[in-house]
Amino acid sequence: MANEVVDHGRRRFLTATTAVVGGVGVVAAVVPFIKSWEPSARAKAAGAPVTVDLSKIESGQQLIVAWRSLPVFVVNRTKAQLDALPSVDSRLVDPKSDQGSADQQPKYAQNENRSIKPEWLVVVGICTHLGCVPDYVPVIKPEPFDPDWKGGFYCPCHKSRYDMSGRVFSGVPAPKNLQVPPYHFVDDKTIQIGVDPKEAG
Repeated sequence: MANEVVDHGRRRFLTATTAVVGGVGVVAAVVPFIKSWEPSARAKAAGAPVTVDLSKIESGQQLIVAWRSLPVFVVNRTKAQLDALPSVDSRLVDPKSDQGSADQQPKYAQNENRSIKPEWLVVVGICTHLGCVPDYVPVIKPEPFDPDWKGGFYCPCHKSRYDMSGRVFSGVPAPKNLQVPPYHFVDDKTIQIGVDPKEAG
């Protein structure tokens, strides 16, 4: 009887061990399979679309996401920032965003807001001078680099300035507005960068 009890205990131990090892094996096999469904790092770098949840960006805040290995600024502009845009038109190189190629500013960004929806700015965060990443300086107040600052982006490398629509100021090294990447609204709370509205439709 004692031997029989020992055998049952051993049998339970071996069954449990086999189940655990088998479970680990299944997980080890499934994880790479599921991972294979995701875009590769190379595909992401090549321009796979990036989805952004706008509900996490409060009014006046900026979120930086990576698309094609580039920083993309997504800004939820305040009413004050939007209201101030016309006041800097006379100081800008391209206030109507009608210069440059369609890659630099697509048709849906050829307006004062340079956006599909006024409050949401989506631009590539690379200075059009020598490729530095500008700082987001959102507060409308005098700054050492501009006593009449209305909010926008300031490049610390060579002092280029852009307004809250990413439009470049005259008299700075940068020649063009910040690039607007292709993007569209999936719904009121989500955008997808990398696909323009026509392609999404």
